[in-house]
Amino acid sequence: MRMIRVLRAGLAVAVCLGALIAAVRLVVADHHPASVRRQLAFVRSELESGAAHDAQAMFPEGYFFMYALYGLTEVDLGRGEPPPDRADELAAARWALAALDSADGRAPFDAGLIPSFGVFYRGWSNWLRGGIVALDPSGPEATRFERDSAELAAAFDASPTPFLAAYPGQSWPVDSTVAIASLRLHDKLFPPRYQPAVDRWVAAAKQRLDPRTGLLPHRADPDTGAPIEVARGTSQSMIQRFLVDVDPAFAAQQYGRFRERFRAFGPAISEFPAGVPGEGDVDSGPLLFGVSLSATAVTMGAARVQGDDRLADALTGLADVAGVPIDTPHTRRYAFGVLPVGDAFVAWSKSARPWVSTPPAGPPPDLVWWWWVPVLTVLLAIAFFSVVLSGIRAR
Repeated sequence: MRMIRVLRAGLAVAVCLGALIAAVRLVVADHHPASVRRQLAFVRSELESGAAHDAQAMFPEGYFFMYALYGLTEVDLGRGEPPPDRADELAAARWALAALDSADGRAPFDAGLIPSFGVFYRGWSNWLRGGIVALDPSGPEATRFERDSAELAAAFDASPTPFLAAYPGQSWPVDSTVAIASLRLHDKLFPPRYQPAVDRWVAAAKQRLDPRTGLLPHRADPDTGAPIEVARGTSQSMIQRFLVDVDPAFAAQQYGRFRERFRAFGPAISEFPAGVPGEGDVDSGPLLFGVSLSATAVTMGAARVQGDDRLADALTGLADVAGVPIDTPHTRRYAFGVLPVGDAFVAWSKSARPWVSTPPAGPPPDLVWWWWVPVLTVLLAIAFFSVVLSGIRAR
């Protein structure tokens, strides 16, 4: 009997400590570079063990995204270091870019599209290549970055729609947003050439917004750019991450609408806007009460680059509780490390910073809903502790 009482007391203490740790994680956002580096150490080890091929089996861009996000996060970390100390980040980003330039990296994409291999492949590759050039302007990537930027700009100039195809007959506006952002990055790093193309793209995109939300649509007609699917959290979270580097004023307007229409309970992000029903698919993954875990993770970074630190911190806290992170001296993994591509997304989101524009001031701090989460957690733990102690005393 005495052993049972000891076990119950130990359990109560453990629950209380766990609740307190969870409360701290909810309110103290951990996006320190050291934490991100531990995540990247885990992602790198998984990539070297074939995790990108495993991700490819789950969704069409799994291989590409794992390497791209790993490389982009290394660039983000390198931007926070003085040039003499960037060697490790540069080497890692170049390693990731080489994987994108490989046959495996290009395998899902069609070489016959304009631009070749489609705007998804060319836009994300150009963005990563430009990030490497930003870290090392005299490196070998500069010539290819200029050439690919010129090809992307020519493809947009020749197209009747601002939303180029990623696959034959299929167009997602988010992919063109990334490609256009890479042209803006070019003009920051080299003598400006593409601002007229960017301005034309923004003007054309504004004419093709989703009429139900006023946001860029999830999918568009590949011939005209007309919306064919309502704005969705999975693509919107990405769009908001990049649009601030395309046109800050347009981005602020779009982010405000996204923030209003896609916030679900707490800080979580829904896949479909309020009032629009829908089910999960290959883009969103499974939905939990309408919440998209991938959109929620990516919005962490989108909020950060938009200057919305309150939401970014709340989402970071949520990830550090719901994701059940496991730390070792050298690595950090979420969800027990069973889905490394998720770790890559979280690391990329935690390291977020604009590459072209000055970080905006962000929206007014109206996020008063999140304070109750840690408070309720602590209260429930205390209640549980009290009940268990009462049970012990009663015996």
